[in-house]
Amino acid sequence: MENINLHFKTNFAISTKIEPFYKGGKVQISKDEKYIFCTCGSRVNILEISTGKIVHSIEHDDQEDITSFALSCDDEMLVTASRALLLKQWDWRLPQCTRSWKAIHTVPVASMTFDSTSTLLATGGCDGTVKLWDVVKQYCTHNLKGPPGVVHLVEFHPDIDRLQLFTSSTDCGIRLWDLRTSQVVCVLESHYSAVTSLSFSPDGDTMISSGRDKICTVWDLKSKTAKRTVPVFEAVEGVLILPATLDLSQIQVKNQELHFITAGSKGLLRVWEASTSRCVYCQPLPSTLSLPSEGEEKDDGDPRSLTYLLNMPASARLATVTAEHNIVLYQLPALSTQQQFVGYNDEVLDVKFLGQNDSHLVVATNSCQLKVFELLTNSCQILYGHSDTILSLDVFKKGFVFASCAKDRSLRVWQMDAISGSVRCVAVGASHANALGSIAFSRLRASFLVSGSQDCTVKVWDLPADLSDAAADLHQLVARTTENAHDKDVNSVAVSPNDKLMASGSQDRTAKLWSLAGQGTLHLLGVFRGHRRGIWSLCFSPVDQVLATSSADGTIKLWSLQDFSCLKTFEGHDASVLKVIFASRGTQLVSGGSDGLIKLWTIKTNECVKTLDGHQGKIWGLHGNRKDDKLVTGSVDSNIIVWTDVTEVELAEEQAKQEDQIIKQQELSNLLHEKKYLKALGLAISLDQPHTVLSVIKAIREEKESSEVLEKTVLKLRADQKEALLRYCGVWNTNARNCLDAQVVLRVLLTHLPPEELLQYQGARSVVEGLIPYTERHMQRIGRLLQASMFLNYMWQKMRVAGELTSMDQDEEMDTTPLGPEPLFMIDTVGCKNSQNNPDGDEDEDENQHPNCPDDDSDDEEVSATKKADTNGNHHAESQQSSDEEDVDEEERAHITVKPVNHLSTTSFSQASTITS
Repeated sequence: MENINLHFKTNFAISTKIEPFYKGGKVQISKDEKYIFCTCGSRVNILEISTGKIVHSIEHDDQEDITSFALSCDDEMLVTASRALLLKQWDWRLPQCTRSWKAIHTVPVASMTFDSTSTLLATGGCDGTVKLWDVVKQYCTHNLKGPPGVVHLVEFHPDIDRLQLFTSSTDCGIRLWDLRTSQVVCVLESHYSAVTSLSFSPDGDTMISSGRDKICTVWDLKSKTAKRTVPVFEAVEGVLILPATLDLSQIQVKNQELHFITAGSKGLLRVWEASTSRCVYCQPLPSTLSLPSEGEEKDDGDPRSLTYLLNMPASARLATVTAEHNIVLYQLPALSTQQQFVGYNDEVLDVKFLGQNDSHLVVATNSCQLKVFELLTNSCQILYGHSDTILSLDVFKKGFVFASCAKDRSLRVWQMDAISGSVRCVAVGASHANALGSIAFSRLRASFLVSGSQDCTVKVWDLPADLSDAAADLHQLVARTTENAHDKDVNSVAVSPNDKLMASGSQDRTAKLWSLAGQGTLHLLGVFRGHRRGIWSLCFSPVDQVLATSSADGTIKLWSLQDFSCLKTFEGHDASVLKVIFASRGTQLVSGGSDGLIKLWTIKTNECVKTLDGHQGKIWGLHGNRKDDKLVTGSVDSNIIVWTDVTEVELAEEQAKQEDQIIKQQELSNLLHEKKYLKALGLAISLDQPHTVLSVIKAIREEKESSEVLEKTVLKLRADQKEALLRYCGVWNTNARNCLDAQVVLRVLLTHLPPEELLQYQGARSVVEGLIPYTERHMQRIGRLLQASMFLNYMWQKMRVAGELTSMDQDEEMDTTPLGPEPLFMIDTVGCKNSQNNPDGDEDEDENQHPNCPDDDSDDEEVSATKKADTNGNHHAESQQSSDEEDVDEEERAHITVKPVNHLSTTSFSQASTITS
């Protein structure tokens, strides 16, 4: 028994992570139809369709939100635009930024597109202008000025020989630009709301536009007139002209007339015949859904609505994007669902393993739909049925039947087909008076369910003998028995391994044990008392007569089923323990808390042997697979993580890596203490940690002869180390706190290394181009600070010593001595210390503010300093002020330190920042 710990699980590692990859915004599919590009805050994620995995993630160094992007038609270039008004060109397969330049727009870019030759890039800004860029020769070719407002749509005519560009702004008109003359040929006016999409016929002479005004317009581009307006009775976000070469008789396309397909607020794909304005086909709804009536229809915020419709002509497929950030692929000609990817899960409230060999996950999120993920491909089924948020799940031990309960006061039983993997609802029950918070299956065979509700009752439901009868209608479940179990909400229920006992845990701080042996009734056997707050979760041991409970008081307790006494208490979570399960055949516990931590406990030693940190929020979902070697957790941070038991070899390798990192960090500290800066800088670069490298640079700059020491150290580095240092400078320069250090290192590299050598560094061109706009912003800030210091100097010259005569004859001339010939970015220890010790200087510029907007923080500081100076000057010049005003002036003057100097030093802009603050 001494070595029993060797059989315990001691560590879990992340094997699969399902996390948000799309949170709204543009979606584009590559021409080879292998990848989906979509925005997620400050990143563009690239999803491989075949595996459902994120293969690349593109992000700007400054971590600014990406406002738009465009993939070239040859799939070679990706261009992104950020709120910092920078355009970046990427070789997305590496991924690597190959070029960056200023967008020239005065406000962020809202829309982008390439022409069919992948040569011209059009960008539409929120300032009403459209700019065209030659991405090969790298210059701006056109500057098109339309009406004020956001240009939310730009589209080239597919025939590049026509050199035409279509744009739409907030005035709802479609402007046709002739790129030869840079003039508007005409404005196509038909819509009374935002134009959302354009689609062109193969010959390029016909165009269909869609809008949120519930119409689609067919345009004759030869005559520039509207041929027909088709009322579609929903706000349309996407329109596509169907190809005439395919046999689309399955969707009722039975002639060669122009047909188009729309996607909009009702969440359905519909096919229209343009010549008759008739809807010839409407996609069927899931059996559990119905269209909203006219009175309750809401175009905005409906989770079923579609926001994008994308064409995949090579594989005869279509793709739609829903308001819930799901991406669905349909196969023509039948419009059958082929794949479905969930871009954003919202808060995860419960998660369970499902299917043969735990191949799937069933997930309840903060919505009325269930999501079933296939772990191999990340493809997802979305199950409709509940009408309100689903709160809890339970899976029968064979893994193909599961149950759900929701706020709509109902529970549903679902069954997965073992061959196809499709899931359907087979039974439903509803008789609770309030939301259902927990549900549990019987253990030996799927014969009954137990549910707990916020109406303080528990119910036992009998299941039909054969749930797999596909021909049968939806079974209506009837509660066998109902028991008023607790004084407050029932948060959790569990069934014992032999199906003879049931336990319930409540917000009233108690857990109760019930007998299920009687016919049709529940018998109370005992009450477990001891928790100081409500009980969130409970479960039976698979081998012992023990019950585990977790509570909002931050503890886990083990209870004896024989005398209802508390056997052990586990303390370690800093907040509520929301879930607890048994592991390692009942010898260990796994808990998840609202502190975002998963803890692994050994029952015999009463200690936590491992803490897993992978979530950033409350962990509501926690489940172990049948082989007991995997865990799955779900949190309100929208992430789902599958954890796998790590072998001893893998664990030893991970520990060796951690120990190596610790040793290197200690060695680095010793080298800095011994002032061996060259070795310290090389070691820091080898760790590939920009912040660690920055700490070495700061240590060097604290030396007396910092300029010479830094220059000698940097120039002695190897070429690959200099390349990494240049790349780090690009990152540091985006932050006002670290720009001095970046500029000092850059001065050494740019003044001592020939351009030919610098250009050989990987990504050197993009790094230097990215440095320019941020350096300009820093210079602007310095200019404002120097102006403020000049004005303060002027006011000092006009001040009078207390008690001195104020005759005009004693006025002094302003000291017009120039502010010194020193460069703005000066390397000196005084400036460095002032920069580090001056919090106001760090706040002079918001690092997320784009360069063309005024700097609010620094302006406020300048005004504040000006008011103080004006107040003191007036106090000395006007001797007739009231005593109250004199008191105020004295208090304000106490905050300004005045030194008898002729002019202010401009050794560094950090000192100027200190003076003005």
